[in-house]
This record gives sequence, structure tokens and C-alpha cells, in this order.
Amino acid sequence: MIVSLLAQGAPGPEFGKSSPVGLVIIVALLVGTALLIWSMNKQIKKLPESFEKDDPGPDQALDEGTDRGAVREEARETKPGES
Repeated sequence: MIVSLLAQGAPGPEFGKSSPVGLVIIVALLVGTALLIWSMNKQIKKLPESFEKDDPGPDQALDEGTDRGAVREEARETKPGES
């Protein structure tokens, strides 16, 4: 197979030429990537250094006992056969 490829001779005049559309697409992708990186860096700089709270008491008070599962209160109160 390699021998047959080498035996074909020099490639034609179109070999190695790329279209300007390909260049535009590559440049557009590079610009888009640069803009996304720039925007993400701005958003990351807005984040606080730490998400830990000094006093977790109010959060814990709200979290305890609130897990009722996937059943809504309305569904528990209705009896079978009622809509």
C-alpha cells in the first residue's frame, strides 16, 4: 500500500492549498474561545474566597426536619376516589 502511494508521483497543483473559508472558521473559533475564557475569568473573580459561613446556625435550623420526601401535602390529604 505504501509503495503504491509513493509510486503515484507528485501531488497535483491543488495539494496543500486551503480555502480562505477554513481560515475564517479557525480564526472565529479562536476568537470565540478567547472571549469565553475572558468571560469565565471575570465570573470566577466575582466568587468569594470561601463559601463557609461563620455561624451556620440559621442554615441548620432550616435544614432539620424539612425532608418530607417526594409526596406533597395535598396528595397525602386526599382520599382514594376523590379528585
